[in-house]
Amino acid sequence: MMSRRNTLLGLGALATLLAGARTLFTSKPAQAAPPPHTWEISKTDAEWKALLKPEQFSVLRKAGTERPYTSPLNKEKRTGTYSCAGCALPLFSSTTKFESGTGWPSFWQPLDKAVVEETDSSLFMKRTEVLCRRCGGHLGHVFSDGPRPTGLRYCMNGVTLNFAAA
Repeated sequence: MMSRRNTLLGLGALATLLAGARTLFTSKPAQAAPPPHTWEISKTDAEWKALLKPEQFSVLRKAGTERPYTSPLNKEKRTGTYSCAGCALPLFSSTTKFESGTGWPSFWQPLDKAVVEETDSSLFMKRTEVLCRRCGGHLGHVFSDGPRPTGLRYCMNGVTLNFAAA
């Protein structure tokens, strides 16, 4: 019997494989990237590398993904606030955190004006990427399969977040 985790991991592996194959067989030039944002906090890659741990840099600055079920924040149950590991901007309240079963910390709503959402068409899927409003760090993605009252699941990479208990 396939679990949700195995299904998600399998689909991710297949999407990665297909994305790699596409680059081998396509003759079309890559589309131009959209114009870059101007972020309130902007640093060079060298400055970010000096500030962040390698896994944080990979996810926050290069839009990587941490392995599921590896973040200690999955088991965090205390009252408090989750902030950006890159710039310390408060992003999520613990009152909106829920157990999604996906292996990543999940929330049904960010704090007001904390995040920016953009379309992500990588890996042959159309998803909504979630970025820190202040530094532009990649946090994860938002999906429409979450609980009430919003019906949203902000699926965040734990390495992008710091937790401060209230």
